Amino acid sequence: MVMARNESVARIAMLLCFGTAILSLAVHWHISASMTPSASSETQGGGAARAADIVKTPRSLIQDGTDKSNASHPIKSLLAKVSTPKAPLFPASAPQTKVVVDLSDRRVYVYRLGQVIASYPTGIGKKGWETPTGTFEISQKRLNPAWRHPITGKVFPAGADSPLGDRWIGFWSDGRNQIGFHGTPDDELVGSAVSHGCLRMRNPDVRLLYKQVDLGTPVEVRN
Repeated sequence: MVMARNESVARIAMLLCFGTAILSLAVHWHISASMTPSASSETQGGGAARAADIVKTPRSLIQDGTDKSNASHPIKSLLAKVSTPKAPLFPASAPQTKVVVDLSDRRVYVYRLGQVIASYPTGIGKKGWETPTGTFEISQKRLNPAWRHPITGKVFPAGADSPLGDRWIGFWSDGRNQIGFHGTPDDELVGSAVSHGCLRMRNPDVRLLYKQVDLGTPVEVRN
């Protein structure tokens, strides 16, 4: 009787142990399943990671402005298109404007930064009063100038009939006589060798030249 009771107790104990083991396994499986990411959550997490990678600025880009880790990076491509400013074509000390008189073709050329920006016909000095050649500077600018004849000394006042027109741009003097650019009341004489050394221009042309030059502008007269 006692032996039968002991066997019943042993069976009950074994059933309890077996049930406990099954319950423990079930709990463990449930916890593991809840911690494993689903396919949708993995995709979302990967998308978030990729978005973070796009927003994040590479360390190499912060250091020197270029992304060394990816040659096709859009920022690097943009920076590569920015050209470095080129050095000026002429030194800062070089005159920006220069006037060249070519006596052979009887024209006045205005240069700006080495490029011709204007060209005008001109009369030149006649025989015995040749226009001096060389390099000079503009020393005078006058509106409505009067003119003194270099031989007779007669003074011609400013006005519509003045032999100098209404503009005078002087660049040479020997202390008595002066030579420069000026207008004329007679356009037909422009292009001829008829002056006392001056460069005789049409009034509209010399007005433009007057605006294009300043005191100190270089003047080169050549044959």
